[in-house]
Amino acid sequence: MTYGIDYLRAKLASKQTRIRTRYSHYEMKHIAADLGISTPPQLRSWTNTLGWCAKAVDSLADRLVFREFAEDNFNINQIFQMNNPDMLFPSAVLGALIASCDFIYISNDEDGYPRLQVIDGMNATGTMDPITGMLTEGYAVLDRDNYGQPLLEAYFLPGRTEYYQKGSNGVQIYQYEAPYPLLVPIIHRPDAVRPFGHSRISRACMNIVDSAMRTVKRSELSAEFYSIPQKYVLGTDPEAEPMDKWSAAMSMMLEITKDSDGDTPKVGQFTQQSMTPHVEQLKMFAGLFAGETGLTLEDLGFSSGNPASSEAIKASHENLRLQARAAQRSFGSGLLNAGYLAACVRDNKAYKRNQFYLTVPKWEPVFEPDASAMSGIGDAALKLQQSFPDYFTEEKLRDLMGI
Repeated sequence: MTYGIDYLRAKLASKQTRIRTRYSHYEMKHIAADLGISTPPQLRSWTNTLGWCAKAVDSLADRLVFREFAEDNFNINQIFQMNNPDMLFPSAVLGALIASCDFIYISNDEDGYPRLQVIDGMNATGTMDPITGMLTEGYAVLDRDNYGQPLLEAYFLPGRTEYYQKGSNGVQIYQYEAPYPLLVPIIHRPDAVRPFGHSRISRACMNIVDSAMRTVKRSELSAEFYSIPQKYVLGTDPEAEPMDKWSAAMSMMLEITKDSDGDTPKVGQFTQQSMTPHVEQLKMFAGLFAGETGLTLEDLGFSSGNPASSEAIKASHENLRLQARAAQRSFGSGLLNAGYLAACVRDNKAYKRNQFYLTVPKWEPVFEPDASAMSGIGDAALKLQQSFPDYFTEEKLRDLMGI
């Protein structure tokens, strides 16, 4: 069942605000709401930023390094190698982590060879077959003008792609041999309720970052009073010439004479504000954010002192490792689907999806082992090899050590 291009246009418009909010947090352009309690009115327009959301996304994206497809019976590795894989894979992974889903758009060049392009979630959508994870129909904006209005749109159906150019009355149709639309979703952590996945920048992450940004703003305001504590003078002569307040505050020596009655004014200083509560509150929010994303306080800028070993880093990032493994499984399925449809376009033949059941995505290790970890792996491999000869092959050792 298809819903038509108008339905997909409305669906894309309904998702753009949500995705734009995630990108604003990732790009550190989001402005946290001011509660208006402790900020002077003239400083409420002042803003600051925190890069925690970008750190949460990048720390996971940088560890997801795609290697190749094993048991590549249809030679889809060559298709990806001919499509700038050093840009294609990182772009697809990063966009999916931010927006929960992005898409790989498949077309062909002048020679009929498959051409792959990543389209972010703000410019593409579709309806999904929950069994195969492929789209039944798709829609993408391929080009926009300077005001964000679509110039070139594409409507994807099984066996054909329709192109709508602004200002043109006709529809350009591209037909091909493939049983699915040439728009493949790359999804981060899908489930039955949300088949298009979940963003790495969750609502909890955004709320915590907003609270932390307000804490930083309050600490900046308090730092002004911390740097120059407020002073006061009691008992001055009303007829005396007023002192210049700034000069009096910054002067190393201040002279105050007696009045006509011989009384001396009393000079005092208000209790100096402490930065400790702000630092502790910011550290509390950092702990909450670290627990939400599988990071550590050191990742967020709170040093614990001694440098950690490779094994200590692995142990402290166990949740991050599990999240990376889950992301590899969902991303690998999407990349395999893209390779499958690209092979259909290349060979001009409608292959069945189950013909690719032997092909398996391979990823580099989430954590690169150091010398001590490699030594431990070597000892374990030697013992296993003595019990099970020829168990450890070069490929299995590469999966463990990445070399």
